[in-house]
Amino acid sequence: MTVYFTSDTHFGHGGARGRFRRPFDSTAEMDAAMEANWNATVGPGDEVWHLGDFALHMRPEAMAELLGRLNGTKHLIVGNNDGPATLALPGWSSVRHYAELTLDGVDLVMCHYAFRTWNGMHRKALNLHGHSHGQLKPQPRQIDVGVDVWSFRPVTLAELTVPRQRRKTVTGKEAPP
Repeated sequence: MTVYFTSDTHFGHGGARGRFRRPFDSTAEMDAAMEANWNATVGPGDEVWHLGDFALHMRPEAMAELLGRLNGTKHLIVGNNDGPATLALPGWSSVRHYAELTLDGVDLVMCHYAFRTWNGMHRKALNLHGHSHGQLKPQPRQIDVGVDVWSFRPVTLAELTVPRQRRKTVTGKEAPP
């Protein structure tokens, strides 16, 4: 079993394409690409921690069908756009606002939001978060797991901890990776 992390899929949210500069011509294309990427990455026996903002503007039945088509055992860390219908979906193995996990000897503190300080930060614990869509300058041991940063797919801890170079824009300002 492999453990994956993701956030901010915003399935069904047409406004996400423009607001977060997603390279899709339609919401249906965005949703289909993220579903395909998820299932090409995650196997049925794997585990996925979704750190919030799963879907918007979708009927509960459509969300349940979508969640059922996504591979793996799925845990939801609640995001600001996850309403009661999302929290009640039968496909979640767990639903909570915050979680701590030790994986491969690494302590993880997970929330939808980035923290300034977190449990174990001085003992090398990592803060995994979403919400910022790659717009926050990374802090040491703090990682945005959102799809906008990771090619619209879930990622492993090994992928998250490989050093990444920040791209420079034409003006010389840092842009999200």
